[in-house]
Amino acid sequence: MSSSPARIPPIQCLLTFEAVARLRSATLAADELSVTPSAVSHRLRQLEALVGLKLFSRQDFGLTTEGAHYLAQVRIGLQALRQLPGHSAQEKRLTRLRLAVPPTFSRQMLLPRLALFRSQFPDVELSMQVAIPLLDVTAEEADLEIRFGVGGYADVEELRLLDDEITPVCSPDYLRENGPFDGFDTLEQVQAAHLIRSPLEPWGTWFRHCGIALPEPDAGAQFNDAGLIFDAAASGFGVSLQRLKLGAAWLESGRVVRLSRLSVRSPNSHFICWKPGTLKRWECAAFVEWLREALR
Repeated sequence: MSSSPARIPPIQCLLTFEAVARLRSATLAADELSVTPSAVSHRLRQLEALVGLKLFSRQDFGLTTEGAHYLAQVRIGLQALRQLPGHSAQEKRLTRLRLAVPPTFSRQMLLPRLALFRSQFPDVELSMQVAIPLLDVTAEEADLEIRFGVGGYADVEELRLLDDEITPVCSPDYLRENGPFDGFDTLEQVQAAHLIRSPLEPWGTWFRHCGIALPEPDAGAQFNDAGLIFDAAASGFGVSLQRLKLGAAWLESGRVVRLSRLSVRSPNSHFICWKPGTLKRWECAAFVEWLREALR
């Protein structure tokens, strides 16, 4: 005898789950749905009992892995129910989400994963523009912005996405012609090399880690984009500081080689930022949650 089909949860439970996951607050969800906070709690308990999953992992309504996967399915289902009969897929209105992203982060960390977001949220139309690291400059207004720096921005709310570590690297040809550099952790080795400079990754971080008494270099090739720094090292310009996560493709391909087994925490991280109130829009909240999980 075949088993009975799984019971579909009540629509009010699914709407409540989506609202709480988006707003990260039972009180705000209750206001949006015009019910009491206790009704929200009851609906969430009912939903978890019906699906047999723990959907939230923390008091601040952070999703479990199962909850995040289920949320994506719930949003697809709710969006399908909102589609009016007689309207073709071409006539369906897309929800536009505007992103501002530094170029190397976009190419190395975001774009390789973006197909997963598009498959989970096909009704979100992404519009991307380049953001200038450290200066936090964008050409147009954006809903969400990836910033690179130390954080603590006064004008926006933020979530830390990606920390990284740095280590000195150069091309194999440069190493053969100018090495050896055993550890690249002494004054003599540093002074014997051409240092590739960038405000994105000051050499002072490595100098302090190694106890090298040198000021920040004021001569040599300089770049203000991480990808250009990595490409310059791969092209034999000299020695650069490589971010191990952001620059993994250069290391894995052998275009650059490490000069030290050690690495040190970079002072700068990548943050996703938004103006207060932005996450009331479900597509913005969905992208922030998705990207945090995708980079975890």
